[in-house]
Amino acid sequence: VMGTTYHIRYVSEGSENKQNLQKSIQDMLESVSMSMSVHYDDSEINGFNNLKDTFKRYPVSDQFLHVLIEAERLYRITEGAWDGSVNPLVNLWGFGNASGEIRVPDRMDVERLLKTTGFDQIEISESGFIRKKNPGVSIDLNSIAKGYGVDRVAELLKYKNIGNFIVEVGGEIVTSGKKPGGTIWRVGINRPDNQASANDVYKVVTLNNKAMATSGDYRNFHEIEGVLYSHIINPRTGMPIQNGVVSASVISDTCTFADGLATALMVMGEKKGIDLVNRLENTECLIVVRKPDNSLEDFYSKGFLIMTEGLN
Repeated sequence: VMGTTYHIRYVSEGSENKQNLQKSIQDMLESVSMSMSVHYDDSEINGFNNLKDTFKRYPVSDQFLHVLIEAERLYRITEGAWDGSVNPLVNLWGFGNASGEIRVPDRMDVERLLKTTGFDQIEISESGFIRKKNPGVSIDLNSIAKGYGVDRVAELLKYKNIGNFIVEVGGEIVTSGKKPGGTIWRVGINRPDNQASANDVYKVVTLNNKAMATSGDYRNFHEIEGVLYSHIINPRTGMPIQNGVVSASVISDTCTFADGLATALMVMGEKKGIDLVNRLENTECLIVVRKPDNSLEDFYSKGFLIMTEGLN
């Protein structure tokens, strides 16, 4: 679902039918996709994106509104480093949903699209509607919707009185309680290298009733005339990031927030990113930077190392 795979482990008390539970989980994740995926023609998000009327109040579901309010918060606290309206620029560079030509786009085309981006060009009302301030603006919540899906599955499991579990959707994770035997759940962060396998663990983190999301540019990039271009676009410049950051992992209370913030840290870079996270409550991060000699350097928020074990 959601263009990826999911894995769930839970400690069964013997009262929940596994097939029924899996169907409930599948249905929930598919409902998130039908609301927030641009791959479905009749999704809520596409209905909004197709609007050109700046006076139209577009009604949205509770789950879509919840994600938009969290997205607006991320846009604000990251000073625009996370921006759910940047997807036209992602497509211009040949990434994302469009099957665009792999080339360095003309600067005039970048500037043109920058005029129709900016999450502040969307009015979000807690009464249940959204409205475009600019007819050309569109949104893509791919960098936050998976995290929201993880949170919804966690809520469902708790509603079913399952208190010990780990949920993973496309690499975004939330844990609750403990593993069989009473130990805390431990998860790995993938080595940020395009030659690394999915099982090549760079760091191990103990997650005690927390969520974790990781963003990286080492799997999705273009090489044009010997230059590597990341799929992560700086919303302020319209250009792929070139700050050396190859991976950002965020631990927080919700996967929705962790998912979006991890993407923002890729754009912000290690100094501004660490400074921001150190001001946030119940949130920690690891930012990995590739140095000119191709070695990796780790930058931690003040509390991250307490819950991390390095692997050599």
